[in-house]
Parts: sequence; C-alpha cells; structure tokens
Amino acid sequence: MGMTQAFEHEDVVVRRGRRSGLPVIIAVHSRALGPAVGGCRLRRYDTWQHGVTDALRLSRAMTYKAAAAGLNFGGGKSVIALDQGTELTPRLREAALEDLGELIASFQGSYRTGPDIGTGPEDMVVLHRFSPHAYCAPEEHGGTGNSGGPTATGVLAALHAGTRQVFGEASCRGRNVIISGFGSVGSDLADALAAEGARVLVSDIDGCRKEAALARGYEWVEPDQAYAASADILVPAAVGGVLSEVSAQQITARLVVGPANNQLTDEHVADALARRGIVWVPDFIASAGGIIYALSRESEHYSHRAAEERVLGISDTVSHILELARSSGVTPLRAAQQIADRRISSVDEQASPV
Repeated sequence: MGMTQAFEHEDVVVRRGRRSGLPVIIAVHSRALGPAVGGCRLRRYDTWQHGVTDALRLSRAMTYKAAAAGLNFGGGKSVIALDQGTELTPRLREAALEDLGELIASFQGSYRTGPDIGTGPEDMVVLHRFSPHAYCAPEEHGGTGNSGGPTATGVLAALHAGTRQVFGEASCRGRNVIISGFGSVGSDLADALAAEGARVLVSDIDGCRKEAALARGYEWVEPDQAYAASADILVPAAVGGVLSEVSAQQITARLVVGPANNQLTDEHVADALARRGIVWVPDFIASAGGIIYALSRESEHYSHRAAEERVLGISDTVSHILELARSSGVTPLRAAQQIADRRISSVDEQASPV
C-alpha cells in the first residue's frame, strides 16, 4: 500500500498493549459526518504491519459504508494483531481486549466499535469496562447482540434490488445461487433464498460445514470451484479479497452481491466485472445492515421495527446506485463512491473554518 492512502486518515494509532504485549491498532479514516465507527478485528497476520494495512483499508471502507447508508457517522477500524506463533489463551484474549478498551476510551467517543472477524458480543462486554462506545453487546448487557441477522436482512434487500435490475423481477425463485461462505450470515441467506424457491449451492473453506449444508438440503461446491460454477447469482459471504482479475474472468453469474467486506483485490476488478456484463453490488452497500441496525437502536434509540425498516432501505440505495451507474456509464462501485463523496463533501463545505 502506498503512503498516500495512509494520509487520507485522520488518526492512526499503533500501541503495544501493556497487558498483552500485542499490537493494538485504531485507524480513523474520517469523522466528517460524525464519530468514526468500525468493528474490532482480532486475527493472525504475517506481520503487525499487515494488521495496520488491514485497519487502513477497512476504515476507509467504513467511511463509504456509513455515508452511503445515510448514517451520521464516519469510518474507523480497530485491529488486535496476533502473529502466527502466538497461542490465544483466554487470559491473553481478555488482556488484549482490555488494552483495546483503554485505547478506545482515549478517543472519548470519537471512535466507536463493535464485533468483527475474531470478536463477538461477549468481547464487547470487556470493552465496556473502559468505554460505553462498544456496540452489539449481548441484550442482557444493554446491547443488540449478534449483528448477523440484520446483516443478512440487508444483503437480501440488496440482492432483491439487484435481481430486479438484472433479471427484471425481484424474486429469486428458480435462480441458481452460489453462497461462498456458510457461516452465520451465509446460512441465514441460504435459508431465506431456499424458502423463496431458489436452488442454493454452498461452499466453504471449512470442510466441516459441508455436512451441515447437505443436512439442510443444499448442494455443495468445492471452494476452488465456487466462483466458476454455473450460477445466476454469486454471494461472497466469507473473507474479503476474493474477486481478482483472474476470478472475474471465471464467474458465470450475472449478479454478484454478498456480505463479505473488501471483496475486490483491487478497484480495477470492478471494471473487469462490468466489461463482462456482471453487475457487482458494492460490498460496503450490501453488508451495511448490521451497522445500520446497531447504530439505529443503540445510538439513535429506534425501535426494533423502525431499525429494521431502515435496514430494508438498502434496497432503495442499491436501486439508486445501479440506476446511476447505468445512466452515467460508470461501474456500480464508482456510482456508490460518488453518492458517498457528495454527502461527505456537502458537510465539509458547510463546516466553519477552525
């Protein structure tokens, strides 16, 4: 990553945790629209610098996610970087979370977090010892719990908007849908699409999930075949970085929409997909349901029903993006970025000089 991208960010803090000894990282990309939000990722990296790169990339995506969703929040991300040889004992995990909680508290509400890869609602309880600004703690601790349900709801809304644009009707009945990643969100999506009448094929790098998928009546596709297999719709629902110049040439689906973050290895892949007539709904749009729901409930005190309606609004956002892309002759990625940039710029223009 070039240094120019780092300079887009308002704050990048890397600290050696005094309890855990682990690198603890917070990157704030933008606070133009409000406090920065972005989940806490606890995972292994080849080097701690790769953890910083991840935080920079993901926090930038969060800025666009919040802006395009109409939220009054900016983008941030936190990372606890484990090296390949460190055993993550329960004691080390708690110590690392306490280190992160202490760092979050130093931001005094200008950076707020929630669960991400490697963390969950229970971990937010540990962060709450230091700062109230940790979303999605279990309901008994005053949070909204696991965000998987609202995320899946948002992806379905995005998928139906995309299906309407590509196939002329919102229903997925009779469509072949490949879901790459059979975790909590992927399995929710599979169930909903199957109930709708779609033929669901599932893939996951964790072979242990094959039995569960087959038991629920889904067909199995080996991971190395997931993107090339015959399908109408492809749903990336696992880790990011899966859509490359190479895989873009293999995809048979006409619509790609899913919850995985940072799906593109490079933004030029969006152009490669468009050249092949494949409609890709930007990941930061499709995956926004979880953060929309959590912020609506926990920061803006919406009811469950009102927050869910806001999540369903992702359908209108996707329709707007795809129509703008079509009428302007740009990719859906560029259209989504333009919408987000306009919103951020309008706030910047109104801001008084310090």
